[in-house]
Amino acid sequence: MTPNSATSAPSRRSFLASTAVAAAAVAGGMPLLAACGGGQDGNKDGTTSGKDARKILPAFVASSVVTPDIPSKNGSAAGFTRAIDLKTLKASVPGKLGGGSDLKIMSPFWGTPPADDNAYYTAMNEAIGIKATWQNQDGNTYDEKLGAILASSDIPDVVVVPGWNLNGKIPTAINAKFADLGPYLSGDKVKDYPNLAAVPTDAWQRSIFGGLLRAIPMPASYVTNIAAFYRKDVFAKKGWTLPKSPDEFLSWAKEATDAKAKVWACDDLKWTAFNIYGVLNGSDKALWWDLRDGKLVNRIETAEYLEALEWTRKLYEAGVVHPDAKAVKGDASNRFGAGQSLVFNGDLSYWYGKTAEQRTQKTDFEMGAFDIFGPDGGNPTLWATQPAGIFTFVSKKASKQQIKDFLALADYCAAPYGTKEYMLTVYGVEGTDYTVENGLPTKTTKGTNEVNGAYDYTGDPAAYLAHPDLPEIAKLQVEWQQRMGAFTKKSSFYGLTITEPSRWTNLANDFEQLEDDIVRGRKKISDMQQAVADWKQKGGDDLRAWYKKLLDDNGSAAK
Repeated sequence: MTPNSATSAPSRRSFLASTAVAAAAVAGGMPLLAACGGGQDGNKDGTTSGKDARKILPAFVASSVVTPDIPSKNGSAAGFTRAIDLKTLKASVPGKLGGGSDLKIMSPFWGTPPADDNAYYTAMNEAIGIKATWQNQDGNTYDEKLGAILASSDIPDVVVVPGWNLNGKIPTAINAKFADLGPYLSGDKVKDYPNLAAVPTDAWQRSIFGGLLRAIPMPASYVTNIAAFYRKDVFAKKGWTLPKSPDEFLSWAKEATDAKAKVWACDDLKWTAFNIYGVLNGSDKALWWDLRDGKLVNRIETAEYLEALEWTRKLYEAGVVHPDAKAVKGDASNRFGAGQSLVFNGDLSYWYGKTAEQRTQKTDFEMGAFDIFGPDGGNPTLWATQPAGIFTFVSKKASKQQIKDFLALADYCAAPYGTKEYMLTVYGVEGTDYTVENGLPTKTTKGTNEVNGAYDYTGDPAAYLAHPDLPEIAKLQVEWQQRMGAFTKKSSFYGLTITEPSRWTNLANDFEQLEDDIVRGRKKISDMQQAVADWKQKGGDDLRAWYKKLLDDNGSAAK
């Protein structure tokens, strides 16, 4: 199986909750914040919850076609640790559900888009019973193209919108330009599409825009996707035990750092510090708010936020952080692979991607992920990320048959791991896009270039992890999620898609830079305290009142 690099675009095998628009920056181990603002003042888009949402949401019917080796628990992905038995593949779709419609689909693509008549696209069209024509756009500048298309009257039949592009005027355009899928999917209607019926309800909740079910979601585990990875092979060689508190980590880091030998204990660990200290977290700004003792509080107002920054500052001050991290240059994962830094934080997908990469050079390479500890060394308090982050919409101008045919496509692509539909969607055409080596499907160069993106976004099953060539990594990933999921809470706006009024869109834009300046010693904690006071005065308190009214009027989707 071709290694799924952690720096690639999001896929059904590895959904990066961090913004893929800045995939290269994410590769450095520091996820970037995605904007969630824009729209019209006072707009309550996407906040439908409670009884109103139950009228809209599809029924949930778990799939029984394939049983995972490790069932989902505590919000984790499901895990598959055995190779797909290519001789006994089951079908999850009874036959062609498509009625032959032409569908123009616009989607982000990282790399050079394949020709329209490639074997993969042709086989997918034939299997589903449609004629999809892909309008692939550069993923790095997708927001610009998306904004221009949605501002025009010439909208493709189907449009993929990543969550990190839900800013500016795009949320308003979504409500104006895209169809209500509720008449086809709400309640028991979804049972016409069994693979879509198996999509978790929380992911559908995130697909409510403007009070209507408008999108097909890409489901994700809600357990934090940011893990602190360590060089397990080096720890074993040195006889080190894993630190179990912030103080123990700092003591170990001082012992492990040897600047003369060009070895530092860690890279930037700000995002891990947020997890250790229980800071409200996530790339969605709505998740930074939580109701506490009757008052809605933003993470920047909490003591734990300042404590996390102070601990990270101590790491830099002690000289245990790689100097390139302080200078914000290079790739943290590469420094980790080279043994220049022994701990770095990044998306959970690095566990597979970096292991697969390094073992081609070092057969004894081994990495692990710290179990997150609390500030006193006890259990942590972790916060759920959003259960879906990429959405696919259908134009209001689409015909009824086109909508049904798109849902046939989405149902096919949402097939479970290990089915006939999965194999075609993920691997393409045998002999052209992949070959079977030692019982494992292995992509050819053509398959790597063509079976990539596109159908990854138009329908997905519930979150799962599977690496047939390194099954032990899938097991480790899922078990880590399950352990961390046991300490994970859902904040007040979990599962809701919220568009902040435009007058407050840029209110918190400078905080990430200030955080980075503080931990690197260029600014002081008192500068953050002043910035929070200014934030309140410039609109933070008004934004709090706006969010509180949303909560009062609509309730929380968190359970």
